[in-house]
Amino acid sequence: MARIVMKFGGTSVADVTRVRNAAERVRAEAAAGHQVAVAVSAMAGVTNQLVDYVDQAAKISDLREYDVVVSAGEQVTAGLMAIALQETGVAARSWLGWQVPVHTNDAHGSARIESIGVEQIIQRMEDGQVAIVAGFQGVSPDGRITTLGRGGTDTSAVALAAALGAERCDIYTDVDGVYTSDPRIVAKARKLDRVTYEEMLELASLGAKVLQTRSVELAMKHGVRVQVLSSFENSPGTLVVDEDEIVEKAIVSGIAYSRDEAKITLRQVPDRPGVAAAIFGPLAQAHINVDMIVQNVSTERESTDLTFTVGKAEFDRAVKVIEKNCAHLDYEELSGDRNVVKISVIGVGMRSHAGVAQQMFTALAGKGINIQVISTSEIKISVLVAEEYTELAVRALHSAYGLDAD
Repeated sequence: MARIVMKFGGTSVADVTRVRNAAERVRAEAAAGHQVAVAVSAMAGVTNQLVDYVDQAAKISDLREYDVVVSAGEQVTAGLMAIALQETGVAARSWLGWQVPVHTNDAHGSARIESIGVEQIIQRMEDGQVAIVAGFQGVSPDGRITTLGRGGTDTSAVALAAALGAERCDIYTDVDGVYTSDPRIVAKARKLDRVTYEEMLELASLGAKVLQTRSVELAMKHGVRVQVLSSFENSPGTLVVDEDEIVEKAIVSGIAYSRDEAKITLRQVPDRPGVAAAIFGPLAQAHINVDMIVQNVSTERESTDLTFTVGKAEFDRAVKVIEKNCAHLDYEELSGDRNVVKISVIGVGMRSHAGVAQQMFTALAGKGINIQVISTSEIKISVLVAEEYTELAVRALHSAYGLDAD
C-alpha cells in the first residue's frame, strides 16, 4: 500500500471536535493499509495570539525567543491529534521539529528546510504507527527551535513527503480544490481535476490562498504529487502534478488577480545606459520586490517614462528610496497609484497556442477596461487595470476563455 503524508491546516483543527474529525480521516487511511504521516498546523487563531503575546512583551524581540513562543501552537495540535488517534485504537506518536529532526538554517522567523532525518519515523511507520509531526517548525544548526514563516506547515508537509518518498501529499483545508478563478467573484468557476506545478505556482504567487508558494516550489523540485482536499466534505480534490501527467492541456487553466499592487511612474527619465540599474538597484538593496515593468521611449530618444509595480505595503518605502536618489536619477516627475489590480491569465497550453494575448485584450476592450501595464511569461499574461474593474475583468476573461461551468 502507499505511503501518504496528510496535512491539516488551522481551520481543519480549529477545536477538539475538528481535531477528532481530522483524526477520523487519518484512521481511515491507516485502516486501508497505508503508511501515514501527518503534518499539523496550530489551531485557527492560535499563532496570531502567540505573536500578539510577543508584541505585548517587547516591540522588538529576540527572534530566537520569538520562535520558541510562536511554535508552541503546533506542539499542542500534534499532541491532541496523537491522543485522538490513540482513542480510536490507532497507534500514533507526536514528533516536534527538533525530534524528527527537521534541519533548517538559522534564519529565525523565516527559516528554510535543509534536510529532514526520517529514519526513525520510517521505522515506526513500518511497524504500523502513525507519525504526527508539528508543522511550521524545525531546528537550527546550533540546536535552537526555528519557524518557517506564516503558512509554513504546507512547506513542512511537502518536505516531509519528499523525504519519505511518499506517493502523494494530501493538503486538507477549508476549500475543496483549486478553481479556475475565485468562486466568490466568478459564480461559474469550475474546480480543476488536475493542475500543473507551474500553473499552481503562478496561482499561489498571485494570491490564490490554496497553497503556500514555497510548498509548491518544493513539490515541483522533488516531484511530490500534492492533492488539495476539503476537511469538511467527502469529495474529490485537485491534484497538483507534473505537466507530463496531464494529457489534455487546457490553453488557459485559470484567471487570477492580485490586489496587492501599487504603481509608480517616473516621467522624463534620461534615456542613457545604467538608468534602470540606478533605479532598481537601490530598491533591491532595500529588499523591495519590483514586479511589472514597462518603459516608453520618447521620439527624441533623450528621455523615457518608466512605470513599475511594487507591493502595496512597500509603496511608501519605495517612493522614499527613489526620492532619496532623485538628484542622481534626474527624473522630472514621480507619480503613484495604489488603486490598481493585476489580472492574470494562466495556462501551460499557451506555449503551443497563438492569439491568447489578443483574446485577453479584446475581451477587456469590449468591457471598456483600459490596460495600464502588460507583462508576460511562457505560461502567463498579466495586465494592470484600475481596481474598480477587478470583478468585471475577471468575469469577462473567465467567459472569454470558455472556463465557465455549464
